[in-house]
Amino acid sequence: MSETSGYRRDIGFFSATMIIAGSMIGSGIFIVSADIVRQVHTAPLLLLTWCITGALTLCATLSYGELTGMMPKAGGMYVYLKESYGPMAGFLYGWACFLVIECGSIAAVAVGSGRYMGTFFPVVSDSRWLLGPWNLKGWQITQDIELGPYAFGLTSARAVGIAVIIVMTLVNTYGVKLGAWTQNLFTVAKLGAMAALILFGLTMAPKALPVAGPYIPPLSVAPITLLAALVVAQVGSFFSCDGWHYIGNVGSEIKNPKRTLPLALLAGPILVVTLYLLANLAYLRVLGPMGIATAAEDRVGAAALGAIFGPVGGSLMAGAIMISMFGYVNGASFTTARVYQAMGEDGLFAKGAGNLNRHGVPAWSLWLQAAWACILTLTGTFGQLVEYSTFASLLFLVAAITGMLVLRIKKPDLERPYKTWGYPIIPLIYILGAGSILGFLLRFKPAFTWPGLVLVLLGVPVYFWRRQRAGIGNAGPQTK
Repeated sequence: MSETSGYRRDIGFFSATMIIAGSMIGSGIFIVSADIVRQVHTAPLLLLTWCITGALTLCATLSYGELTGMMPKAGGMYVYLKESYGPMAGFLYGWACFLVIECGSIAAVAVGSGRYMGTFFPVVSDSRWLLGPWNLKGWQITQDIELGPYAFGLTSARAVGIAVIIVMTLVNTYGVKLGAWTQNLFTVAKLGAMAALILFGLTMAPKALPVAGPYIPPLSVAPITLLAALVVAQVGSFFSCDGWHYIGNVGSEIKNPKRTLPLALLAGPILVVTLYLLANLAYLRVLGPMGIATAAEDRVGAAALGAIFGPVGGSLMAGAIMISMFGYVNGASFTTARVYQAMGEDGLFAKGAGNLNRHGVPAWSLWLQAAWACILTLTGTFGQLVEYSTFASLLFLVAAITGMLVLRIKKPDLERPYKTWGYPIIPLIYILGAGSILGFLLRFKPAFTWPGLVLVLLGVPVYFWRRQRAGIGNAGPQTK
């Protein structure tokens, strides 16, 4: 495919908002409330957990809007980190994205959609092997940290996941308009499904009354302080609210980006956070804290609809989650490939990754991303790696918002079409709040925080090797 001179600005405000909402809403809101209740036990603290996450997310998006308006370029956070701290910081973000943060998430969600497809087609299952399995025993690094075990091979569910990745990638190679239109379709469908879940949950009576009172954990569960429980519980809610920053990756394809990006970063997260709070009110009304905490396989959304409609409710929820997952795979594939394209332009990624095809999209980067994501689908428990990457993802977000403050001092003369509302209080609230969560996670969740940090640091020698191979000087790649 031939190269073009650049990206095409074909994404308007509605599509930008749908990209943000569609990237935030995956499967998390239908699942993570179960683990949150097991941490905090009561209905008020469940709602408080989501309120804290929602408030911090809005503080982040209000701050991030300044970066997107200043630098509406393909690559998003890669560009912002590079401008704030230098090329190594940008590379480490791109490295972690490709290695596991985004490719791992794409693979996990794609396989998850295959598992949910098994609700309708029993032949699709993660226990029906087509090739393999080839088992690899777990590696106990410390008392709290274990890698594996892994079951490599191809199951029918993983085959469906690979097919989903390939189809979404193919769609996105034919131009940003088709990719955005596809994302709009999936996002409108999943918003409709969430609205129906909320409406049914808040207005219809369940077949059995929910168990009153708080969730009481088993005696074998070691107690922790209320503050620690509330902070650790943020992992699930932060995971569910993540993805809003993907819109920065397609900054070069947004119409009137200096206005559209900050507005979309306000509208999209407000819409999603509101729906999340209403969904949890519906869960509490139908199931109560005990029913949420003990939902089969943590499928709280399915349990809520099942309590109202019986077995058909579970099937309805499975279909809604499949649509949500398809939308996430499309949105993540569509936006994140621009990070690798920006790295390719700087000589810090695979040869050809920096090129655009005749439709004005980074086809090389899209297919490299798809290939690695497909490989990850074969590892079985790569979901463990995705857990590790949650810490790394939050770490980079804190670094990016801090970078906005750094650029106010370092480059005060840069044009800022939008300036952060409530500066510097709003960004500092996010930095201190999310930074505290990072600290608590290092203490109470070492099994995935420390490996996540190691995954990021492994990129340092790779950066120097890549820079030497590309013949880049000490100043690093220049911003275009």
